[in-house]
Amino acid sequence: MLLDTRQSLETPEGALLPLTPAGFGVRVLAQLLDILIRYGIVTVIFIVLSLLGRMGTGIALILAFLLEWFYPVFFEVTRQGRTPGKKWMGIRVVNDDGTPITFGPSLLRNLLRFVDFLPMLYLTGIVASLCNRQFKRLGDLAAGSMVIYEAPPAREPSFEVRGQLPVPADFSTDEQRALLAFAERSKYLSAERQSELATILLPVIGSKDPVIAIKQMANTMVGKQ
Repeated sequence: MLLDTRQSLETPEGALLPLTPAGFGVRVLAQLLDILIRYGIVTVIFIVLSLLGRMGTGIALILAFLLEWFYPVFFEVTRQGRTPGKKWMGIRVVNDDGTPITFGPSLLRNLLRFVDFLPMLYLTGIVASLCNRQFKRLGDLAAGSMVIYEAPPAREPSFEVRGQLPVPADFSTDEQRALLAFAERSKYLSAERQSELATILLPVIGSKDPVIAIKQMANTMVGKQ
């Protein structure tokens, strides 16, 4: 993922939400996977309903039409913006403000696929996606949506020390962040370097082993035992 395409949206709480728009290549692969799935389902439908003669064929055509246009809408609305193909490729659809996509925008962006397909092979959609930083096709521009990469799951912090110690009440927010940063990065430092850095805080912490004390304070801040 290229970092120069990443965007940061500010939430109502004032936090920054990083979003990385998905490029043309990964979206094509996701679309191909979804097409294969739909064609597989349609093939089974026609084989089964062909046993009913013309009536079965008519029902199969209706189901194929509904599947073609509402398959992506169903999954995007009920599966947090992810069709099976998008989920496999690690991408999903969201509104421009980062909120989960709803029925209206999802329906609009998918109904406009026929415009993006013109004159053939999604040429219009490809050109449109290459002309903006969010890689939006015309359907996304009209619906106010975009396709982004899934954020990697947050890993539970591990400071290699059990137990908790209260953080001194007079520690500022920046000082608490410094304690947490030390605990998180300690795994990349030698024992000697950890001791050297932690000794700086020895007068404040008042512990025989400042390294363990700092990590136990970090446990307190992240709620680990």
